Amino acid sequence: MAFVLNMSILGLKKKQPKTFKVKVITMDAEMEFSCEVKWKGKDLFDLVCRTVGLRETWFFGLRYTVKDTYAWLKQEKRVLDQEVPKDSPIMFHFLAKFFPEKVEEELVQEITQHLFFLQVKKQILDEEIFCSPEASVLLASYAVQAKYGDYDPNFHKPGFLAQDELLPKRVLMQYQMTADMWEEKITAWYAEHRGIARDEAEMEYLKIAQDLEMYGVSYFHITQNKRDTDLLLGVDAQGLHIYSPNNKLNPSKSFPWSGIRNISYSEKEFTIKPLDKKKDVFKFYSSQLRVNKLILQLCIGNHDLFMRRRKVDSIEVQQMKAQAKEEKARKKMERQILAREKQMREEAERAKEEMERRLFQLQDEARLANEALLRSEETADLLAEKAQIAEEEAKLLAHKAAEAEQERQRLEVTAMKTKEEKRLMEQKMREAEQLAVKLVEQSERRLKEADHLKQDLTEAKDAERRAKQKLLEITKTTYPVSKNINPVPVSHHPSVYSLYSASRLDFKDSDMKRLSMEIERERLEYMEKSKHLQDQLKELKTEIESLKLEEQQQQQQANMYSLHNEARGYVQDPLYISHSNVCILSILLDLLLCILKIIFCLTDIKTTTTYIPWIKLVFLKYNLFSYH
Repeated sequence: MAFVLNMSILGLKKKQPKTFKVKVITMDAEMEFSCEVKWKGKDLFDLVCRTVGLRETWFFGLRYTVKDTYAWLKQEKRVLDQEVPKDSPIMFHFLAKFFPEKVEEELVQEITQHLFFLQVKKQILDEEIFCSPEASVLLASYAVQAKYGDYDPNFHKPGFLAQDELLPKRVLMQYQMTADMWEEKITAWYAEHRGIARDEAEMEYLKIAQDLEMYGVSYFHITQNKRDTDLLLGVDAQGLHIYSPNNKLNPSKSFPWSGIRNISYSEKEFTIKPLDKKKDVFKFYSSQLRVNKLILQLCIGNHDLFMRRRKVDSIEVQQMKAQAKEEKARKKMERQILAREKQMREEAERAKEEMERRLFQLQDEARLANEALLRSEETADLLAEKAQIAEEEAKLLAHKAAEAEQERQRLEVTAMKTKEEKRLMEQKMREAEQLAVKLVEQSERRLKEADHLKQDLTEAKDAERRAKQKLLEITKTTYPVSKNINPVPVSHHPSVYSLYSASRLDFKDSDMKRLSMEIERERLEYMEKSKHLQDQLKELKTEIESLKLEEQQQQQQANMYSLHNEARGYVQDPLYISHSNVCILSILLDLLLCILKIIFCLTDIKTTTTYIPWIKLVFLKYNLFSYH
């Protein structure tokens, strides 16, 4: 039983195929496969193409490294029978082996286009394909468009290309420009590619790159004889080209595929026979036989593609192109729909933002309106209170205005009475002044009469002295004079006094002197009192004038103040007018009393009794006794 089990296990081991590991590196991915030992190169290549989704397989191949050169995996031979590395896993690079003449017409699938784009871009950045700085910046802008899509200044901030390798090192070192300056130039072109899809941007990149001199050219070192090594052989989709080692851009000699009749090699010698038999056969030598095999392989593949392009497309290619056309149309429609939806979404977002902004604005406005409403309600309440207060104040002011009007009317009546009293007082003052003037005149007249009396007295004294002398003379001559004769009173009148002088012979000289002295003393007192009275009258006039002036000023101020208060609703009673009149009246009364006292002192009893009735009449006329 154990023997049978061991036999079955050994049978299963023998039935399991042997495999080996393979690692395939594409331009954008790495893949590992487990291959059977018996697999040919085509089996592995088909597996990679199926995995990638590639149908345009005739452009690509699996390349591997052999010593100091490279080789392409042959599809008709087994993988392990070729000179592949013995490593595990075996490393292969899935690359474009042949390049199209016109990328826009020959590249059908998008994956094919994408793989070509990545490979050509890498060759330009690695400087395997020469590119001018201007073309490098333009190609870089299409590469950015293919990677990032449309330019958005809000999203693509300065520095967003800092981690991307977009320009060859030779171009960066050729100009003294910073990375920010290069980014600014690339972004300027990049902003103009708005609306270009990724496959379109990659196609534009390839369309520019296919016009470069070194695009799709595989270079090999050759010699025209066995000694010289100063030539380069270039193989591309157009034919064979001979270059000098220092110039890979402009070939010195070219052999287009349409002008080549046969290509062959014998060990290291390579022969190109032109279609025109008259032209010389071109022979050159390579350093290794392996290189000749590689050159021949590339020549055969490029020539086959050259002839294939000039024939009608196969059913498979036609189907692929139709499918690709439909796919492009579908994608274009999808892009249009997507762009329209994107535009609609952007418009909707803008409308949403606008509505949100409007909503926020309306909310703010509503909040402000509510606050304003609350403030207006508070203001309305406050205004209502103020209106009520104002109404009460208006009523109060109306009441005060009524009271003020009554007070004004009362004051007008009082003012009229005061004006009448003032007029009467002024009239009384004028009459008092006239009376004072009359009294002064009478006093002056009495003074003059006193002077006349004095003069008469002097004359009487002289006459008496003369009479005495005559009498003494007569008595001395005739009879002696009697001593008991009584003197006769002498009247104050001059005639009486002369009679008295004549009759009295024994009048004493001492009595005359005493009488003369009394008269002189009274005269002096009268003159002093008269002068004092005149001074008091002048002071009274000055004081009356100042009081009048002051009363006028106070009256003007009172009128102004009354007008101002009437504008404000208030009136003040001008009581000072009656007071000033009373003061003036009191002064006049005092003055009149002084005058009267002086007059009473200066006149005799007869004169006093004569003027008393007249003075009483004056006092009664002006009602002065009520103020004394």
